[in-house]
Amino acid sequence: MVDFRNSDVEKPTSTTARGVWTTRPPTAVPLSPPLTPVTTSAIAGSKSGARGKPRASLIRRVGGVALIVGLVLALVLAVLICAYRWIAPPTTTLMLAQRIMGTRIDRAWRPFEQISPHLARAVVMSEDAGFCGHRGVDFTELERVYERGLEGGSRGGGSTIAMQVTKNLFLWPSKSYIRKAVEIPLTLVADRWWGKRRMLEIYLNIAEWGPGVFGAEAAARRYFDKPASELSEGEAALLAVALPNPIARNAADPTPQQRRMAGVVQARMRQGANNVRCLTRVRR
Repeated sequence: MVDFRNSDVEKPTSTTARGVWTTRPPTAVPLSPPLTPVTTSAIAGSKSGARGKPRASLIRRVGGVALIVGLVLALVLAVLICAYRWIAPPTTTLMLAQRIMGTRIDRAWRPFEQISPHLARAVVMSEDAGFCGHRGVDFTELERVYERGLEGGSRGGGSTIAMQVTKNLFLWPSKSYIRKAVEIPLTLVADRWWGKRRMLEIYLNIAEWGPGVFGAEAAARRYFDKPASELSEGEAALLAVALPNPIARNAADPTPQQRRMAGVVQARMRQGANNVRCLTRVRR
């Protein structure tokens, strides 16, 4: 008989039907998955992910606030453009700036019929000869100004009467591409809604003709001691050529250069009846 006490064979635990001894099968030990080493990049990634969530939330909030502010401003501008078709604009951004600086504002609104037709023609021929031909924006002239700027020349000019009105009523005076990008669509809408006659009426009542002097009525009384309705052709031409630099150019005391410029404007006024055809109100 085999002695199992000192044998390396495991003791039998059961028998089969034929009496053959068997042993218990070995138990399989499960292997644990290999440990992934924690690196500094993984730690940094988890931290950046945690920081990224509040940052993204902040960006969404700021974007939402900016969208709401933009919509509110667009609504305000739309309401003002609609209202100014019938209501006289109470002020402009330039007037507000001068009031803040302590300048006394001299201005009196006058309807188009109470302003000399000489001044209307003079302003159109001096500032925007294509006033009746475009829809508020002269894109051809803007392209010329842009090309001149690329060649190193002056970027001045290109602003129509309608664009000046839009800028003075709703926007800031400093030059920038952002302002121009906002100014152009506003001008197209205003020119379409108000019409040419109303656009020029607003311009003649808000244009600056000196420190604190705004509008044709205030300018006519300041420089010629008469109402705007009584301005002569020569006086209207002197006021028109003062518009590009109203602080330096005094219509009541013009320089020889101003007189020459006024003479050129007068000649254009006499020959440019077609340039102001849109200002004649058709009676039905």
